[in-house]
Amino acid sequence: MKLNKLPMSLETKIIGSNILNALFIILIFTTISIVIEYRQVEKQMGNQALQLAIAVSSMPSVRHAFEEQDPSQTLQPIMENIRKQTGAEFIVIGNTDGVRYAHPDPKKIGLHMVGGDNTRALQGQFYVSKAQGSLGMSIRGKGPIINEDGRIIGVVSVGYLKSDLKENAIKRWGEIGIIAFFVVVIGVFASYFLARNIRKTTLGLEPHEVTSLFLERNAILYSIKEGIISVDKHGYITMINQSAKNLLNVEEDVVHKKIETILPNTEVYKVLETGSPDRDHEITLSNKSIILNQTPIIENDQVIGAVSTFRDKTEINKMLETLSEVRRYSEDLRAQTHEFSNKLYVLSGLLQLGKYDEAIEMIQAESSAHESQNKIIFEQIHDPKIQALLLGKLGKASEKKIQFIIDDNCSINELPSHLSFADITSIIGNLIDNAFDAIEGKKEGRVTFFAIDVGDDLIIEVDDNGHGVSEQETDKIFEIGYSTKEGKDRGYGLAIVNQVVNNLNGSIEVQSKSGDGTIISIYLPKTI
Repeated sequence: MKLNKLPMSLETKIIGSNILNALFIILIFTTISIVIEYRQVEKQMGNQALQLAIAVSSMPSVRHAFEEQDPSQTLQPIMENIRKQTGAEFIVIGNTDGVRYAHPDPKKIGLHMVGGDNTRALQGQFYVSKAQGSLGMSIRGKGPIINEDGRIIGVVSVGYLKSDLKENAIKRWGEIGIIAFFVVVIGVFASYFLARNIRKTTLGLEPHEVTSLFLERNAILYSIKEGIISVDKHGYITMINQSAKNLLNVEEDVVHKKIETILPNTEVYKVLETGSPDRDHEITLSNKSIILNQTPIIENDQVIGAVSTFRDKTEINKMLETLSEVRRYSEDLRAQTHEFSNKLYVLSGLLQLGKYDEAIEMIQAESSAHESQNKIIFEQIHDPKIQALLLGKLGKASEKKIQFIIDDNCSINELPSHLSFADITSIIGNLIDNAFDAIEGKKEGRVTFFAIDVGDDLIIEVDDNGHGVSEQETDKIFEIGYSTKEGKDRGYGLAIVNQVVNNLNGSIEVQSKSGDGTIISIYLPKTI
């Protein structure tokens, strides 16, 4: 069975990378420094050999020795003495034919000089050369020996073996190696303490675990519908999720900005100061009722920030309103059933009493009353959701003895997919219920419904002959909690209508005068 390979720990990565970096840097700089030093020493040796060659060629004793019958008897001891004092590897003197008169190895005296680099010296030049001699590859200072008449009578060659340079380089490598060892040891200890500090900062988590947590956090933050904002201890935003941006209508980047720039009326500074959470704090923002919770972030008994979570109470109310509307449908249908049951009882009694003409007249009246409305609902309105909604409202109006009229000019096809059942229920249901409330207690109260989808917009209009609203109230009726009626849990219906219409990129028009009824018109685009 193949085992999954465990990720390398952070401590191992840091120590390993620091060791490799230290070794790599030491290797590069050591190589460069040794190469530079090698070249400098090589040049220095060449210059030293050249200067020594110049000095030897200018010695009178050397020139005079060439006039003797056996020059080597004079030159050999002198050159050996100079060689030992100067540290040169060899000092060789030969005649113009290259025959040696002095050499570190007496056995090679009388033999020809090797290396093939005497040509320039025989031409009167002093120079530095590299050649393979009898002692090995060497750096040589070459020059001519000139007598008092200016005639070249011999050649002097002073040299240092290149093997000495290599030995010096190896020695330097050894010295640097010892230094490198101590540097690496120090680096290991430094890396160990650095790794421990990083692990403490990351709460003992390895990098792959931090990455996993970061990805999971982002996935959670952007998947939940609740808005989340975190701030540091000074109130600057450190994180905001997409839901929060949507709820607060924020489009630009607000990280590192003050929290109050996008979320006013917050108690976050109090939370940062006291360290006590703030639960279910309700604020109104952009005509939305927001439920806000704020929790401090505590580390080592110190408040280092806070997290604010919030949700749109209007949306919660919208869901409750939708559920209430469905429940009202059921109640309206029950009321309609109850109403017709009473009428059936009356018909049954008339028939039993033999009042056939009265029974027929009652049937015709009921049929005439519902025929026109049902014809509009089933022949001119082709969306089942609106059909069901209007049937329920007809039953409710009948129970409340309200005249509810569906305009003869209504014409609606099936609604586009982006107009959901909940949206239509919220808009039409709340508009009609609000109109019913407006004419409650009024004699001959009337509500008219009109809807048409010809053109680019779906137009919905509800007209009532209630008491109307003043111009000042017209600007407030869509605010959360505002109502012209007294009582609790009011002021949400039209606010929900306004929010749904805005979400659908629609618009609302209100025509009303105090004591003269109200007309509310909704315009919803059929395409987004």
